[in-house]
Amino acid sequence: MITVIASGDRHHWSNEWLTSRQSFPGTGNYDLFGNAHGVLVMNNDDVVAPGEGLDAHQHQNMEILTWVLDGAVVHHDSAGYTATMRPGVLGRMTAGRGIIHSERNASTRSERRPLRVVQMWVAPQTDGLPPSHSEHDFTEALASGEPVVVASGRAEHTGPDVARIENRFAALHIARPHAGQPITLPGAPFGHLYVARGTVSIDVDGEHRELSEGDAARLTDSPNYQVIPDAGGAGAEILFWEMHASFDVVPS
Repeated sequence: MITVIASGDRHHWSNEWLTSRQSFPGTGNYDLFGNAHGVLVMNNDDVVAPGEGLDAHQHQNMEILTWVLDGAVVHHDSAGYTATMRPGVLGRMTAGRGIIHSERNASTRSERRPLRVVQMWVAPQTDGLPPSHSEHDFTEALASGEPVVVASGRAEHTGPDVARIENRFAALHIARPHAGQPITLPGAPFGHLYVARGTVSIDVDGEHRELSEGDAARLTDSPNYQVIPDAGGAGAEILFWEMHASFDVVPS
């Protein structure tokens, strides 16, 4: 089954320096777990004005993945870690028993470069873990056009460059497919495909859908399927969560 959440139908929140378009409502008094798909509770596409960002705030017991699309984000945290992440770099943070961090656009107001990131949250299997942060550069790997496993808690994803997350039921694949060149994504009980750039089509068990930038597809019990980028359009970029459990039914 495929449910498409069109870009214009996603939850929208903004203030004077942030525009946030959310696949799952995540700003305000919302039930994150009640609105989840699989084990994914947040998928925000955020644009942050130059010189702005989130000041120090706390998270607990959440795996937080930040993918930079445009600009650069500066991360500081209470564990003493500082990082500047640019396009092609994934930031992974285990909030665990508690971490305070800030995220800001690295560009100053005079430089006038906006920051665009996709931030995704997955709950860990175990609460109270030691907090940590790491960043992983996939620029070269993505040049092939094929999907790359960039973050995973699954046993079969053992590559040294994969960001390890504390959930053995989930893996994040990212691809920048070449124009007109189909790629194959793995089937899973739950899947979440987000089109960060460009236009693609998908064929799942005979069901065909067209997706444009900002659209998301929630898949349930899907087999392996193809994603075909527009042959004549701008370069596509997709983020796909492969998930083998949900918050309603977690296998032992």
